[in-house]
Amino acid sequence: MSQALTLARPYARAAFAVAREAGALPGWSAALAFAARVAAEPQVAVLLDNPKLTRADVIALLSPDGAQDAFHNLLGLLFDNRRLPLLPEIVGLFDELRFEAERVVRAKVTSAATLAEAELATIKAALRKRFGREVELETAIDESLIGGALIDAGDVVIDGSIKGKLERLQSALSN
Repeated sequence: MSQALTLARPYARAAFAVAREAGALPGWSAALAFAARVAAEPQVAVLLDNPKLTRADVIALLSPDGAQDAFHNLLGLLFDNRRLPLLPEIVGLFDELRFEAERVVRAKVTSAATLAEAELATIKAALRKRFGREVELETAIDESLIGGALIDAGDVVIDGSIKGKLERLQSALSN
């Protein structure tokens, strides 16, 4: 396990506990994602290393409009402990906790061409049945798949692409 994830875990758990108690998991998720995106910008990353930057400056810079005081407190704590670079890991861990609590599986469907809404609905229904949870789909296009789709749902990967089938056939023939 990487050191960044180890350091980020307590912050993600604390943020999750506060957000869950306030019933604001989606809002916190969006606010954390915003802060991580802003902090990852190269010009902002250089600015965050400036010793003249104050706690209030960081909170104003990284907080989306309408963020709660508790979120400001988290950013201040990250600033005080020099943990702002951990924001991407905190977001990832927070979202894992959120989706587990909400019983949601995130799946990425990569296909050779754009899939019709009816096809996506069929895939979503099949995944919902398989996992017994709600499914949140993300789509991507990869023309190298030739046809079919590749579904990545965390620990489960379903390769129904023509490229994958050809690779499996080639492997079987070479053995």
